[in-house]
Amino acid sequence: MSASFSLDKNKVKQSFSAASATYDSAAALQRRVGNELLNTLNPTDLAGTVLDLGCGTGFLTGELLRIAPHPSLQHIIALDIAWPMLHTTRNKLINNPNIGYLCADAELLPIAGKSVDLVFSSLALQWCRNLEAVFADIQRILKFGKQLVFSTFGPQTLKELKGAWAEVDDYRHVNEFYSDEQLKLFLQQAGFKNILIKSEIYISNYYSVWELMKELKQLGAHNSLNGRNKKITTRTHMQRMIEAYEKHRSGELIPATFEVIMVTANI
Repeated sequence: MSASFSLDKNKVKQSFSAASATYDSAAALQRRVGNELLNTLNPTDLAGTVLDLGCGTGFLTGELLRIAPHPSLQHIIALDIAWPMLHTTRNKLINNPNIGYLCADAELLPIAGKSVDLVFSSLALQWCRNLEAVFADIQRILKFGKQLVFSTFGPQTLKELKGAWAEVDDYRHVNEFYSDEQLKLFLQQAGFKNILIKSEIYISNYYSVWELMKELKQLGAHNSLNGRNKKITTRTHMQRMIEAYEKHRSGELIPATFEVIMVTANI
């Protein structure tokens, strides 16, 4: 079983860089999931050095700092692949000297081995191409007995949009996501244990497909797959997709499914 999706990492970086100014206004689900992931933490685990992997605009970085028992938390590393996102985080948290900022790819962590006490990541790892490599590298930097806590999207995410596009053509218009079974296997292969996984379905509602697609663009979460249609999508194709999606409408609203998988694991 491969842990690799054919993501275009340059496209991922460009999308999130472009979304840095609009992300916070559109990130209601991301904040909700992030807060629920924070609630799974024992504050006593927020000690030593904590890595916020895929920090985005820094909302959860600030929350980690807020709930950590002082002075146990010595250092937070805020890491993101997109410099504009990291710049936004730094501007928000500029008065906190124990936060370091690192612009890097989660698939190639420039962090010393056995130097991190907790890796925290909310809705970021789905943008990695090779989770076997990611988990192996996280295992490398974590101190023995310490914890990885993360959330990611599952395969039912945006199933309505995926199904609507499938009625139009054979291109992949929606990003793919790993299942909880696949995630558990990848973690086990990387040497993690005490793996706890919970999957939950969230439904967001929109007045139109255009509103959904605008939000995905504001979040930087639109299609970053290799193998997508590189031609300009015609108005006819778009209208056919929208008509197919409209079958899901209930009253004034259309639904969009987001499957969120939350995971804790130790080394």
